[in-house]
Amino acid sequence: MSRVLVTGSAGFIGGYVVEELLGRGHEVVGVDNYSKYGPVTKSYDDHPGYTFVEGDVRDVALVERLLDGCEHLVAGAALIGGISYFHTYPYDLLAANERIIAATCDAAIKARATGTLDKVTYLSSSMVFESTTHWPSKEGDERQIPPPLSSYGFQKLAVEYFARAAWDQYEVPFTIVRPFNCVGVGEGRALGDVEIPSGNVKLAMSHVVPDLIQKVLKGQDPLHVLGDGEQVRHYTYGADLARGIVEAMSSPAALNDDFNLSTAESTTVRELAELIWTKINGDRPLSLHHDAAFEHDVQRRVPDVAKARDVLGFEATTSLSEMLDVVIPWVRQAMADGVI
Repeated sequence: MSRVLVTGSAGFIGGYVVEELLGRGHEVVGVDNYSKYGPVTKSYDDHPGYTFVEGDVRDVALVERLLDGCEHLVAGAALIGGISYFHTYPYDLLAANERIIAATCDAAIKARATGTLDKVTYLSSSMVFESTTHWPSKEGDERQIPPPLSSYGFQKLAVEYFARAAWDQYEVPFTIVRPFNCVGVGEGRALGDVEIPSGNVKLAMSHVVPDLIQKVLKGQDPLHVLGDGEQVRHYTYGADLARGIVEAMSSPAALNDDFNLSTAESTTVRELAELIWTKINGDRPLSLHHDAAFEHDVQRRVPDVAKARDVLGFEATTSLSEMLDVVIPWVRQAMADGVI
């Protein structure tokens, strides 16, 4: 098994990735500066195969030191949040994330030249397809369509250019993965999140699944949704995404290639709201109220998942209903604990 450095290991997707790596017998080094949530406790903190370092990945010397003896680097560190987060902090996200990816690549270039580093697996985002006008979005479209309009989407596209440029000039092998709409447990309120009123409820996360769950649990009726509710998303379970990320990291067939990681199932926000409502309120009739949408609220985000299936053998198998059976109880408890 390999020794793997995971940047952003205390984050939402990062936590699932660390669990998947440890479950497969890898030795994992995690680094995070706790800038998003503050100090967090993870189930694997005391795992004998896990070492955690609190630090900032913009410190090239630190990342280079942590890469010593590592065969793989999973580059997941980034400032990231819900839709209100990247509308509130467009410059901070762009500036901080550019510094993070540049420092990560600087360290990887040095580690590749002097150490054991085999490859970097970069976490991009479905937001690179923000400006598309045709669906499904397949790998390669991001270099043919207009660039994303949001600073967050633009910066995630820049991550992919960093990955390819580090290969072109310094021959640092890479794989790019693009998660779509991660759903799971463990994501609390970010330190910098601002509260957004939605009817009689104020929320700070602005991730549609936990936000809708909170509003229904708080008894909001009619239920407020952003826009017309016809926005299409592919809600993908965090554990499935982690499995795909680790497959992409490990597979020789993924070398210097890119993959969409997602469920194949399309769901509108209206359909999501109906499912959450029914799971919590049973047969009680649902009425929706439509709040004004954010400027960069992408109307359709639909991936082509054939490449990940055919090359990696990866398919996201957890249904949205199964995800909600896990996430609803977690949100209920998190609300009671005051962490969201």
